[in-house]
Amino acid sequence: MQQVKAYLDQIATISAKDWSFFTSKLQPRIIPKKSIFLKLNAVEDHISFIESGVVRLFIPKEDPEKEITFGFSFKDQFISAYDSFLTRLPSDYQLQALTETRLLSINYSDLQSVYQNTQIGNLIGRLTAERLFLLKSKREQNLLNLSAEERYIKLFKERPELLEIIPLKYISSYIGVTPQALSRIRKRV
Repeated sequence: MQQVKAYLDQIATISAKDWSFFTSKLQPRIIPKKSIFLKLNAVEDHISFIESGVVRLFIPKEDPEKEITFGFSFKDQFISAYDSFLTRLPSDYQLQALTETRLLSINYSDLQSVYQNTQIGNLIGRLTAERLFLLKSKREQNLLNLSAEERYIKLFKERPELLEIIPLKYISSYIGVTPQALSRIRKRV
């Protein structure tokens, strides 16, 4: 709980009453390594804060080698199939824990209750949504403006621990190249 408190304290000051109400709605979950905890076509019912672990967002394909990894989330970040969460429509992608992952989750109806019953709920929701949007926007800009090699170097500089935790086939998909092309990039770099 302290991690999510520290994260939210960066956004706004939360009264003891609001914090107590909010934390009463959080559910701890432990997702085993390699488990898919949101399947394709399921409606996302949670926004979760990652206490520890790594989560991959991906579009599954019949051939697992052709899956498209388009995002990762880490400790001290929120994770959700946020579009499905907001629209209450089935998700077009899946969420998978790449390591054992500890989450603090709030479901849709409880979050609506936090919005309605706390002074700070709407502000936290809006600012969290803005942060998720900025991450997505940055990713899209990188895909449009940087070469695959530049994306790899940027990823390596920003998150060097990725290369130790995440299989290269997921990293290659994330930067938009084949595993063979990633191998050539790694040799050059």
